Order: sequence, then structure tokens, then C-alpha cells
Amino acid sequence: MANVKIFSDSTCDLSPDLIEKYDIGIVPLYVTLGERSYKDGVEIGVTEIYRYVDEHKSLPKTAAATSVDFIEAFTPYVEEGREIFYTGIGADLSATYQNIVLAAQEFPGGTVHYIDSQNLSTGTGLLTLEAAEMAAEGLSGAQIAGRIGELVPKVRAGFFVDTLKYLYYGGRCTALQSMIGGALRLRPRLIVKDGAIVPGQKYRGTWRHSLDRYYEDAVGDGSQVDPKRIFVTHTPCPAEDVAYAVEKLREQFPDTEILETDAGAVVGSHCGPGTLGILYIEK
Repeated sequence: MANVKIFSDSTCDLSPDLIEKYDIGIVPLYVTLGERSYKDGVEIGVTEIYRYVDEHKSLPKTAAATSVDFIEAFTPYVEEGREIFYTGIGADLSATYQNIVLAAQEFPGGTVHYIDSQNLSTGTGLLTLEAAEMAAEGLSGAQIAGRIGELVPKVRAGFFVDTLKYLYYGGRCTALQSMIGGALRLRPRLIVKDGAIVPGQKYRGTWRHSLDRYYEDAVGDGSQVDPKRIFVTHTPCPAEDVAYAVEKLREQFPDTEILETDAGAVVGSHCGPGTLGILYIEK
């Protein structure tokens, strides 16, 4: 058993198999539908989110994991004499990071270590898996924090979005932009940069054509990609379209671990169905 227990939050979008394989603790964020709050990934998923959006024409509310949530999750491991390392959704994207800082103060100094991922979804997931491998190698919490901090600026995360409806409901585009984008079949690229989500290129045409153009922009000749691990993370998409994206990567990177994961309720609520991203760490 590693001396450092690795934690992330539900927005890291790691699959249950990966969470179990790497022994990762997950602290859920919250999604509120009407008067009731649900734990992301535990009590609610994207299917319920999209049903709610279709009925109410607005996005549900999301809320950070609290400092109490973190304290309750960490305490059993600290009582075993283990250290904690956490990286989750970026500090500028959620108050969750502020709450991990508060929670860490409730434990003896040097017990809880954390890093701002400046990312979300499997951009954070990539860092979490790296941290889990370091813990298995016997590195201390401080050593893991130092090494993960060096990787943070090398994470490349982004998605292309099938519908502008969810960006409109979330205030990221106007009603006119949403209407015109739908009429022209525009699919925008969203890029995580310096801890924020910024717009990138806009693709026009079929989903597959848009994917090919997004792939060229996100991956290109692949010379910048660390070939260790690449994620394909998506909200509900036709299985054949996801398989197409995965196969493109496997053909270009035959020796790379290509991992496919589903986006959770918090991440999925902001981009809508038919969204797909390719995420990796740069060399």
C-alpha cells in the first residue's frame, strides 16, 4: 500500500475501472435540479442533466465540493498515518480548490498536499493518474506535488461542441449566435488555457468532418504529444463516432495507451451531447 493516498474530484472524468485500478479517492461536486442537490457521478449523470435542460431550457446549477467533504474523505487515511495528495478542477473554474485549501489546514502540517491543475475533465485526470503512479513508486506527498506542478502547463485539453444551445444557456454565447451557429451547423472548439476555458476555431459541416478538422488542430502530426497516454473524453455520442476518433489515435500512436471516458454531469452540463475532446500531456 502506497504511503500517499491520491485524491481528485468528480470532474476528473476518470472511469470507474481507472479509479479502482489506481486506487484513487474521488470527492464529488454537486448538481442542483430544482430544489434538490445531487452528488456528481454518485447520484446523477448526464442523462438526467440533458432531460432537465430539454424540459426547462436552462442549465442546472453546479456547486463545489465543500471543505467538510474533503475533511471527511481524508480523515480515515490520515488516521492510518498516510499522506494525501489532491489535484482536481482548476482554481479559476470552481470554488472547490479554495475548499481543499481550507480542509488541508485542519490536518497536521505536511499531511495534505495539493496542486491547482488549471484544468478540468481528463486534463485533471491525466495529472491524477501520473500522481497515482508516483505514489506507487514510493514518492512522498511533497515530491508528488513538485513533479505534478511541473506537468500542469504541459497538459493540453479541449473539446469540440456539437450544439451551441448549452453554451447559450450557460451565457457563453448570445441567442443570435446560437441560432446562427445552429443554422450554419457550426461546431466551436473550446480550449483550456491558463486555467480558463477560451474559444478556439469553429468547424462547419458534418460531425465527422468537424472531428477531422478538430483532430488536425488538436493533434496534428503528433510530434508534441507525450506518447504515454491520451484520453478521448466525450458526452453521449454515437458509438461509431467515438470509435472513429479512438481508431484515428491508435493508427497514429500505435504504442500509446488510448483511454476512452465519459464526461460526468458537471462537465457535461456545460457543453451538451455530442461533445468530444482529445486530451494529452505535451513532451
